Amino acid sequence: MSEDLEAGNERTPLLHDRRSSNLHGVESSTLSKEEQQLVDSTVGERLPYNDYTTIDWLHDLVQDSYRFRHINAFSGLRYKLLSLFDASSGWIAVVVIGALTAVVAFFVDVAVATVADWKTGYCSTDMWKSRENCCRDHAESLSFSKFHLFADSGSAEPVCTEWNAWSDSYARSFAAYAALALVFGTISSSATMLTRSQLPSVEGPNEQPPSPPIAKQNGSHISTDVRIPASTPDSGAGKVMYMAAGSGIPEIKTILSGFSIPSFLSLKVLVVKAFGAVFAVSTGMCLGKEGPFVHISTCVGYLVGSFFPKYNDNGRKMRELLSAACSSGLSVAFGAPIGGVLFSYEEISTYFPRKVLWRAFLCSLTAAIILKLLNPTGTGKLVLFETKYGIEYEPVHYLVFIVLGVVGGIFGGLFCKLNFIWSKHFRKIPLIKRNPVFEVGLVVLATALLQFPNPLTREPGDIIIKNLLVDCSHIASKHSFVCLHEVQTKGMNWIYIGWLTYGTLAKLVLTIITFGCKVPSGVIIPALDAGALFGRLVGYVLPYTPNDVSPGIFALVGAAAFLAGVSRMTISLAVIMFELTGELQYAVPNMITILIAKWVADAISAEGVYDLAQSVLGHPFLDPDVALQIVRRKGLKVSALIPPKKTMDDITVHIPPSNIVPTSLLRRKLDSLKRRGLMDAGLVLVQTHPPSTIPVLQGYLSQAELAFGLSELSPHIPLSPSQQDYNIRLLGHTIDDVPPDHLEVDLSPFVDRTPLSICREAPLEYAVEMFGKLGLRYLCVTEEGTGRLVGVIIKKRLVGFIEELKEE
Repeated sequence: MSEDLEAGNERTPLLHDRRSSNLHGVESSTLSKEEQQLVDSTVGERLPYNDYTTIDWLHDLVQDSYRFRHINAFSGLRYKLLSLFDASSGWIAVVVIGALTAVVAFFVDVAVATVADWKTGYCSTDMWKSRENCCRDHAESLSFSKFHLFADSGSAEPVCTEWNAWSDSYARSFAAYAALALVFGTISSSATMLTRSQLPSVEGPNEQPPSPPIAKQNGSHISTDVRIPASTPDSGAGKVMYMAAGSGIPEIKTILSGFSIPSFLSLKVLVVKAFGAVFAVSTGMCLGKEGPFVHISTCVGYLVGSFFPKYNDNGRKMRELLSAACSSGLSVAFGAPIGGVLFSYEEISTYFPRKVLWRAFLCSLTAAIILKLLNPTGTGKLVLFETKYGIEYEPVHYLVFIVLGVVGGIFGGLFCKLNFIWSKHFRKIPLIKRNPVFEVGLVVLATALLQFPNPLTREPGDIIIKNLLVDCSHIASKHSFVCLHEVQTKGMNWIYIGWLTYGTLAKLVLTIITFGCKVPSGVIIPALDAGALFGRLVGYVLPYTPNDVSPGIFALVGAAAFLAGVSRMTISLAVIMFELTGELQYAVPNMITILIAKWVADAISAEGVYDLAQSVLGHPFLDPDVALQIVRRKGLKVSALIPPKKTMDDITVHIPPSNIVPTSLLRRKLDSLKRRGLMDAGLVLVQTHPPSTIPVLQGYLSQAELAFGLSELSPHIPLSPSQQDYNIRLLGHTIDDVPPDHLEVDLSPFVDRTPLSICREAPLEYAVEMFGKLGLRYLCVTEEGTGRLVGVIIKKRLVGFIEELKEE
């Protein structure tokens, strides 16, 4: 009976098989096979996300307070100037970040416009000009403001003589298009491979036994969290990441929530991301450069912040600067400075105080000003897809907007689910997993085969949107492919309807298989393309007269609906759509369709594309709002997160009245933490005060500081050959202390003497709020009534527990 009770104390919520939904049933249920192995294991339990370290927002706050008081402790002109610079350094930094982000965006935009057009031909006057720039002079001479080169599709539009197509033959044109797209994709993915990196991982001793498996099979943690025994050749290797792949937004959300991903914001990643984005977008694949721009701006923010000690030496302050830097990325991507600020607040940041809001506003504004001065589009305007419909919608059209919202939500929900399944199964095929460049080549060929035959999807993503938002009542638009097929007055143009339908479905399929490839890529532009195609289709098939609403309005609203369904953006998206087009009068239709699309998409898939990408990639992230909804339904208490007895024995240090422990004890404790693969856990210090026998919490010593003390401070202690051990002072000197006759190292300055604690019977919502709002790294758990320490919760334990609850 006593053996069964001891085994029951080894329970951990991260490893049990959930046979009961209530807490008491969980604590009393039979141990699984893995847990029975865990009871006798010398390693102890394994937590998820051990490749990631965390910061402690409260500790960084205290550290910044010391720095602030030190700067303002002296008088004199020099120190006043130093204090003034310190106070204004944040504003200076965001201005520099915004300006540099705009410069990078200018070069990327110009390069994309040129390289993407090489798939169809070249400019005879200057090969380095894009098709639009090459034809601008010719167009002006013929009194045309722009050219849509669809002469091969039956257009009566004049052909730009300065632009030479590779061939007049359809087959040869397709071959050149596909071959160059394949070359561009290979260049982009090969450059992305240069950013392959392994997250740091603790390497245990060679005799370390295999740890119980904790990785989930449904993709929440993916197999990257399964540790390889240290005796294997790959021992100690952390999770492999391609830092420049994808949009970077899931990783940025992880970083801003308090976790660390080394090298993700380095100069090398910035250069590769910008270079790779140029060729990735130029392939014609269903991806955009908007997500990569957010990553690029965050890299710029980190590099600029590194020159300011105020930010370089403080994780909390650095993340405040990164939150502001994110806004400039979307500002230059869409020419939407206000939308960029709201995007950072709504979608990326978990900590966004008022001063960060104002600095994000300045950073985004600076980026927009500089980009407008640089004028990469040649129009001199910041608005990318300027439209002037000049026609008000009628109340009956609200029904159409609702339909667009419902379809957008269905599209977004299906995309999230199917992309998750595609990433889980197809990308786990050994051939694809070992050869990311090969996967990119397959996707490029599939994209060329499906998109080239359709004149509406052959162009780059931003050009597709511009063509679909056109208002055919304007003389300058009469020769566009869209308008030429919509001027028919006798019946429906079924060929045109087929192109629109085919384009919508092709965008859905291609975006599903493209998002997640090992190239810099975003999902915003493909979602807008699909929505614009479907919205134009709805606007065309509706009965209307020349004085009625233009189909371009429905393309505009449809684009917003599809993107809302994919990303679950709301307020920021409504503002972005206004800034993209300059059409303020259509803000209400956009708001209606965005809200409905989000509701419908949430009913199909609870998480948006960026949240699912975090799960697919195995990145930790604590969303307090989502976590609170989950634990509230379960009615759990903090005791559900208490580690097993074996873990508590490993991390607990009983301090004698002298406050001194032998170094051999701490080394054994540190080795135990390393064997578990942890990098940012720690030891909890307890002490018994007679006549009481209850161990009372005295402090917390983090693993990093313990390792520093033992490795850096201890070697300076002169030891005689006969000395095998020396003493470590952890809690400072006692009142009746006598100077010791033996050698010792004082680590008491590294000990947190005021660790936050919570009662074990408190609702679990309390712990979620404390971790989410205070940014804690750890939280001590005490027994009600006695104050006895019963557990320590670290952030990764809570995140892993919430992930398990999601899967039920």
